[in-house]
Parts: sequence; C-alpha cells; structure tokens
Amino acid sequence: MRHIIHISLICILSINCDRDNQGWTYLFDGESLNGWEMKITGYKLNNNYRNTFSVKDGAIRVSYKDYDSFDERFGHIFFTKNKFKNYHLKMDYRFYGEHANSFKNEDEAWNYKNSGVMLHSEDPSKMFLDQEFPVSIEAQFLGGSGVKDRPTLNMCSPGTEVDINGSQATKHCIPSNSKTYHNEDWISVEFIVYSDSIVHHVIDRDTVMTYSNIKIGGEYLSDNFKDRIGEPLKEGYISLQSEGHPIEFKNIRVKELWE
Repeated sequence: MRHIIHISLICILSINCDRDNQGWTYLFDGESLNGWEMKITGYKLNNNYRNTFSVKDGAIRVSYKDYDSFDERFGHIFFTKNKFKNYHLKMDYRFYGEHANSFKNEDEAWNYKNSGVMLHSEDPSKMFLDQEFPVSIEAQFLGGSGVKDRPTLNMCSPGTEVDINGSQATKHCIPSNSKTYHNEDWISVEFIVYSDSIVHHVIDRDTVMTYSNIKIGGEYLSDNFKDRIGEPLKEGYISLQSEGHPIEFKNIRVKELWE
C-alpha cells in the first residue's frame, strides 16, 4: 500500500504521468516539453538558444541546425517536477546527422557523437550563467565513426566522486565494458540507482558499468558546492545533455525502487 501511495503522489505532482500497469512513469509525453526546463551555458534558465531542444516524431531532439558553431554552449534539459533517489530509469537514444562543427570522427573532436543522461542533477535554477555542467553523475553516451572501439554508458563525474571496485576513481571519465555502436539506430539503455550507494548502467540486459559511494567533489565543482565537498549525493533531478552532436531521446520512463 505504501508503494502504491508513493507512486500515486508522484503522478499527482508531475505534469506527465502516463503510468503503465507495471509501475513505470513516463517523464516525456512524446508531444511537448511540459515538465522540462533547459539550461545552456551562457544563457539564462529556459532560454532555448536557437531551438537547441525540440520535439519531433515522439522524441526530444537536440539540434544545431540554427547554430553557426557550437562554441562550448553545453546544454541540459531537466525533468524538474520531481527529484529521484532510488529508481530504475529506462530510455532510448540515437545520434543522428553531423556534429555542430562538422567534425567527422572522434579524432577531430572529443564531443563527436557524445552526449548523456545526468543522474542526481543539481537544481538548474541554481546553476551559474556560465556553468558548463550540473553537479551530477553522467552516464555518458558515445557513438563510433565506423573504425575505432568506443564504448557507451561510461561514467563521468562533474562535481562528484565515486568508487569503482572499492577504490575512488582517479579519472573524470571511466569507460564501460559495452560494445561500440557505430550507426544511427535507436539504443535502449537502463540505469538502476540506489541513492548514493550504488548505480548500475545496463545495455542489452548486460551490466556494463557499476560504481558506488557517490559524493560531492572532484573536477567541475561549482562554487556553490565547495562547502559540501565529501557530502553524499543522495538524490537529484534527471537531465539530458546537448554536447555538440545531434541526438534524440524517447521512451523516458522511471520506476521508484525501495531500499
């Protein structure tokens, strides 16, 4: 009963509450950006610079067709109706088209076919105007150019620190064990999150990345978090990234879990 009441309360508070009979709540209605807020580096909250974020064919689309160049205008679109603590997140994504600066492969630009979903994100309304990334854990999406191995569902840690295999990670980004996806097909991914305790990245029913002991600290830590270094990061918002390469996201759904 407690489980049912809690999920129902989330539905009441959320604009988008298309919950199926298995307890999944859809965060994106497939038609609008209701319930989502965007923050792009150098611009105020909800300034959708040159239509970076839009909806097309049932997906949240990141596009740079109206950009002259990317110029490190890192963007994130946040589902802000709820914070999440213990949850199972599923979504589909696909890279498409050309990089904003027309780079052809990962040798020309680190952000070629590079994006992600940010877990435990900070409140976008409290981000600084020129802040590049929210304090969060990034499940990094990468795509290949047809030649080199380039795993997806990696872990990056803007303003955070994590343990991997019992030891604190010493690099900002740690590669997963996934295979490389070179084309523009839709890819289905999952994330199982238990507060600051442990997170699993899953693709094709295979757990390709696990980390634990999530806390505030490390690289890209914004000034308003520096008095919280070492504090466990137990919950936050879910956000999707725009990092220079066109990408689409759909079927974004979450199920609350219990400790």
